[in-house]
Amino acid sequence: MIRQRRHPAATQRTTRLEAFTDGVFAIAATLLVLDLTQYSPGKVDSDADMWAALGGMGELFLNFVLSFGLLCLMWMVHVQQFEHIARVDATMVWLNNARLLFIVLVPFATNLTTEYSDFLAGRLAMPLAFFLAILFSWLQWGWAVRRRDVMLPDMTRADAVAYGRGSLSALFISAAVVALAPWIGSAAFLLFFVDGPLTRALRGKGD
Repeated sequence: MIRQRRHPAATQRTTRLEAFTDGVFAIAATLLVLDLTQYSPGKVDSDADMWAALGGMGELFLNFVLSFGLLCLMWMVHVQQFEHIARVDATMVWLNNARLLFIVLVPFATNLTTEYSDFLAGRLAMPLAFFLAILFSWLQWGWAVRRRDVMLPDMTRADAVAYGRGSLSALFISAAVVALAPWIGSAAFLLFFVDGPLTRALRGKGD
């Protein structure tokens, strides 16, 4: 007896995609700590020297915490999205791969922003990496909405569109961070504190 296909042959279950994505996020978050472990405090002869050396690592610690926190938030968004996405196709897989391309660049970009913050390219490296990763995350959800009958079978179109509208919050904020970073550096990432209220406002718009 031939088993009938319940889904189009061009789609597949999300299990492997989710596992691969989880692994990439975990590796990127772990690699962030290398900047801390490779930093040399120099000659230390007293507790005062040690505290002074640690104080000199302030920007390094700040960028580490910012990047780690944002990676965690993006991973949480990934988990929430795939609570609803039932199937993926080749386009979805490559949109996810594009997002992961910029996720794995986050440790490198964070190092550039820390080491070369006196230069425009250095100040923009970390904001641009996050902006592009968030952009592809938003495009990924948009593609799922476009093929909602296969990928989001348990969501109504209205709910799927509202969820995507809410995800614009992080995209808007990350664009603002890119615009402000040349002037105020990593402090621009503090804008992400308004992500929650903005997300709720955007999701509620049009209800």
